[in-house]
Amino acid sequence: MTPKPDEVLFTALGGAGEIGMNLYAYGHDGAWLAVDCGISFGDPNMPGIDVFTADPSFLEEETTDLAGLVITHAHEDHIGGVAHLWPFLRCPVYVTPFAAAILRGKLRETDFADEVPIHVLPAGEGKAQIGPFAVEFVSMSHSIPEAQALVLKTAVGTVLHTGDWKLDAEPQIGRPLDEARLRALGETGLLALISDSTNAMEPGYAASEASAREGLAAVIARQTGRVAVGCFATNVARVKSIAAAAKATGRSLILAGRSLHRITAAARETGYLDDLPEIVPEEQMADLPPERVLMICTGSQGEGRAALARMAADKHPTCFLTAGDTVIFSSRVIPGNEKNVGQIQNAFAKRGITVLGEADVAETVHVTGHPMRGELADLLAWTRPKFLLPIHGEWRHMQAHASLGHDVQVQEAVVGGNGALIRLDTNGAKIVDRVYSG
Repeated sequence: MTPKPDEVLFTALGGAGEIGMNLYAYGHDGAWLAVDCGISFGDPNMPGIDVFTADPSFLEEETTDLAGLVITHAHEDHIGGVAHLWPFLRCPVYVTPFAAAILRGKLRETDFADEVPIHVLPAGEGKAQIGPFAVEFVSMSHSIPEAQALVLKTAVGTVLHTGDWKLDAEPQIGRPLDEARLRALGETGLLALISDSTNAMEPGYAASEASAREGLAAVIARQTGRVAVGCFATNVARVKSIAAAAKATGRSLILAGRSLHRITAAARETGYLDDLPEIVPEEQMADLPPERVLMICTGSQGEGRAALARMAADKHPTCFLTAGDTVIFSSRVIPGNEKNVGQIQNAFAKRGITVLGEADVAETVHVTGHPMRGELADLLAWTRPKFLLPIHGEWRHMQAHASLGHDVQVQEAVVGGNGALIRLDTNGAKIVDRVYSG
């Protein structure tokens, strides 16, 4: 399938109609560019499956020239698939320094690490000519360092692919969103906005990570026994917030989960988390008084092999909780994971361990990393795209995002879902075909 010089083709192979497993492709003037390559996690409907990726068959078999793969940020649903799928793609990979550190760690566990051409571009200002696409990084606020939007300049027009983002004046980690650059895109003319729809049904604006930092410190300060906080390992801003709470409450910080150690090491390697307090090895936890223990744990989505699940079953080799201790879930439950999370929470409660989440305390213990309707409207007002293509959400989220686009008089909002091949040109945006996705 060879895209023409007078069109930009777009398709989602994963991430449109679902949250996770992001894999997108842009075609223009004889070449293709892939954006993000993530994983999703197995659920109760997939017994025996831990993670899965989008099927790359379209890029492997139908594209004559894959010019490159650009990663917007280092969350697993955007970068976790590279170590599985790169042998099918066989192209250069473009990343920021932090994402490069994460990616290299993943590739070391493969037998093709030395074959992957990794191009590191500076966050917020990196530029590269990748085939017919002039690509520019724009800093966005998110819950991980160096989240980037991509400006894709073509002979047909400019496309903005947002990646994951939110508005946050105090993101705690990394640069804030580059509002000036986004407004400038609107001034010069934007052909299409391809944007995150996760919270398109939620009114208002997302709270700042600073509020989660303050809330966690207050809730942890009230606890008398050991405290374990469950969050995503890749939420580096949250790790920093919990570490600040450890320092404020005089507790020792322990990381429970291999991925937490890997992410923290990458953050330190690239100049983030320099002010993290000393991390106590898991093996020394039993030597600490209960009131001095604060653990950051993997497994907030109920993953069976993660630290929280093993602690709930009292089968973790070094970390444990007993009656009178507290578990705080500092995350939202991804749809489909409710049963697994509930089982773990019930296992803790049965043993007399207090379980706290967003609904159980007055303070903020979790904030979303994705934009709500107010933020989506602001971005549309700043960039003034001709066309809107909602992605990164379930169908109801993408439809809500499209409806918002119509409200602000975007010329066309197209919701296609995975596999829809959308043609963009100066005359319009429309679905022209379907490609294989799965």
